[in-house]
Amino acid sequence: MRWFSLLLASSVLICMSGCSLFTYNLPQQIPSAPPARDLSLESGPLKADLVVVYKSKRLMELRKRGKTIREYRISLGKNPEGPKLMKGDKKTPEGLYVLDWRNGQSYYHRSIHISYPNAIDMLRAQEMGVNPGNMIMIHGIPPSYNHAANILKHRDWTSGCIAVNNNEIDEIWDLVNDGTMIYIKP
Repeated sequence: MRWFSLLLASSVLICMSGCSLFTYNLPQQIPSAPPARDLSLESGPLKADLVVVYKSKRLMELRKRGKTIREYRISLGKNPEGPKLMKGDKKTPEGLYVLDWRNGQSYYHRSIHISYPNAIDMLRAQEMGVNPGNMIMIHGIPPSYNHAANILKHRDWTSGCIAVNNNEIDEIWDLVNDGTMIYIKP
């Protein structure tokens, strides 16, 4: 029953978009947000409501109400071109996901889980007859590699995750709540 519900939801999404599974493309522009306000005047902690990743630029932005509040240089999977298709391809996914849980005791200092695979990823993998993979995270650097943090910043070294240094993942940890959307663009 769960599989049928997932398939039905995916079919509705595909039909609503008016395109086939393999030609489905997310818009290049993020839908416009309400006019930006002076965030410094708002009460409470500053929290991002959207994370946007530009794989080709190796850039991650944290946004609130359409305004970029932080930017980070990122490292990607060792095979960064194109979307993740299957387990072990060393690619970072592309598409719309949710940051849905976190691990404060991660081998990679701290990590925040990305909800890959989504329904479209699962259908594509099923059609290809492959395992889509899972456990894609935004994470820091293992303690044994702290001495090489500046070198890792300029290399794609993960198995498909998005990596930043440990100071940056600490900051992201505080600025992003579980349930925040992440849009990973080519």
